[in-house]
Amino acid sequence: MSKKMSRRKFIKKTIGSLLTLFATGAGGYYYAREIEPRLLDINRYTIKHSLIPKSFNNFKIVQFSDTHLGFQYTIKQLDKLVDRINRLQPDMVFFTGDLMDEPNKYPNSDQIIPSLSKINAPFGKFAIYGNHDHGGYGTDIYKNIMDKSGFILLQNAAQEIKLLDDSRIHLIGLDDAMLGKPDLANATVNLPPDTYKILLAHEPDIAELAIDKGIHLQLSGHSHGGQVKIPFIGALITPPYSELYYEGFYELGHAQTPLTLYVNRGLGTTRLPFRFLSKPELTLFTLKQAN
Repeated sequence: MSKKMSRRKFIKKTIGSLLTLFATGAGGYYYAREIEPRLLDINRYTIKHSLIPKSFNNFKIVQFSDTHLGFQYTIKQLDKLVDRINRLQPDMVFFTGDLMDEPNKYPNSDQIIPSLSKINAPFGKFAIYGNHDHGGYGTDIYKNIMDKSGFILLQNAAQEIKLLDDSRIHLIGLDDAMLGKPDLANATVNLPPDTYKILLAHEPDIAELAIDKGIHLQLSGHSHGGQVKIPFIGALITPPYSELYYEGFYELGHAQTPLTLYVNRGLGTTRLPFRFLSKPELTLFTLKQAN
């Protein structure tokens, strides 16, 4: 005999089913296709750690991710995004992959460079490969665009960020996990153990490999925050390598030396032109030295 369903569980299941029905109805369809993908959350967080030098206090980093230009996201939206980024006055800017949905089929790639070139970041603009940047024979197309836009493309490489007082942190960028060849060991070789380290990795589940490797903060995208989420059910779309971690903050590893992972919901859509309860996101991180 099947176990009797509790009233609480039944109500939750019923409400979830009704909301699912609404989301697939005419109103939900219009909202998920035409409204939410054009919204933008600007999320602001303070990152504290004892290894962040005092001179890096109030150092501002903007992360944006997963524009997927050509599927639903447009150049006009990118231009508006660049303006929003500059209004935040970041010290550094990170792009964590998937610029175009299909690089070899995107007809307006010449318009991307003038837009991205307008991003102002006195301590540098950095990017990594996502799976869509390699896909569609896009590896060289993407590299050419980012180079000409003033971004430093990190592919299994590290970059020292140094201030005038010689205080420093380190930035590490990995190749894409799905279509590239990520090599964390090679990217971190010879890095000093006593500096604060930020890892850019397109797929968030790469954090499983970064735990206990001296990484303090990992910034990822790829998941689109699940892209479509149903109350009491959760995310409907979790691509490979974003099945463990798909949105927001996670603290991983040992409590004394944790890896902080942040998964950005991205800006565009892919596969399905919908977003539901997973608004596009631009993220501002402010660094602080912890006592």
